[in-house]
Amino acid sequence: MFSNKLMRRQAGFAYLMLVPGCILLLAFTFYPIFRGLPLAFTDYSVVDTTHWTGWANFKRAFADGNFGLALQHSLFYLIVVPVLQILSILMAILVNNKLRFITFFRVAYFVPVVTSMVAAAIAWKWVYEEQGILNYFLLKFGILDQPVSFMVETRLALYGVMFVTIWKGLGYYMMIYLAGLQSIPSELQEAARIDGANWWRTIWHITIPLLMPFVLLCSLLSMMGAIQVFDEVFVMHGPLGDPAYTTLTTSIYSYKVAFQDFEFGYAATLGLLVSLIVMVLSIFMFRYTRKGGLTYYE
Repeated sequence: MFSNKLMRRQAGFAYLMLVPGCILLLAFTFYPIFRGLPLAFTDYSVVDTTHWTGWANFKRAFADGNFGLALQHSLFYLIVVPVLQILSILMAILVNNKLRFITFFRVAYFVPVVTSMVAAAIAWKWVYEEQGILNYFLLKFGILDQPVSFMVETRLALYGVMFVTIWKGLGYYMMIYLAGLQSIPSELQEAARIDGANWWRTIWHITIPLLMPFVLLCSLLSMMGAIQVFDEVFVMHGPLGDPAYTTLTTSIYSYKVAFQDFEFGYAATLGLLVSLIVMVLSIFMFRYTRKGGLTYYE
């Protein structure tokens, strides 16, 4: 009786702690979505009359070459997801060992996470400059014969932004995977080693399957962040995705349409289409990564 009463009190306290977060979620996520959906079917104007346009904005989006280019770049940007997850898992496995100065390495890996994205993007913009530190070392070690304009070179500009995203997110996902690794019973890995499994087979057949719930979470977060990338592109290449629209993404294009062209209805349409794409990709991830976790071996 006492146990049931205590459990109810603990559950009530837990739900009470969720209230502030739920209020913020309703105010800054669900309410804007609720208000933004009708805008996708209008030519909304702040100073003039708003007219219902039906599916006109969607037809325009499908015929918009710039939106198609931005969507192509955003989908290509998803390359960072597997790279980021693989490197984060390897780093988590590394710092999960009892080594000297391991606390220092954990903190060092996490420093980029707490660094402002604007500050990080500005710093990396300096690194990529023709007279920047990257060209200095490449020339010093004989890798290049002449400096490369990484910020201007159309073949390299988007990859440079991708690297900043990976550098910034590694520590964040590493900490999530580290928490996952520390929740795995050590007996399972010890049993695998006793049965003759080497380090790689233990990681592949024991650690990775048990980490799948964390892989799903981190993959979803990084996928949503990648397809909606904005800050690093905006700071490093401006609101047009220069050079020559090479780094133009859906978020950058939606920003341009909304706050430079003042076509808020069309911008809402673009945001809705990107949200639908994210939803489809999320369903795909849930479908193919849902098996795993501590119940995997039960």
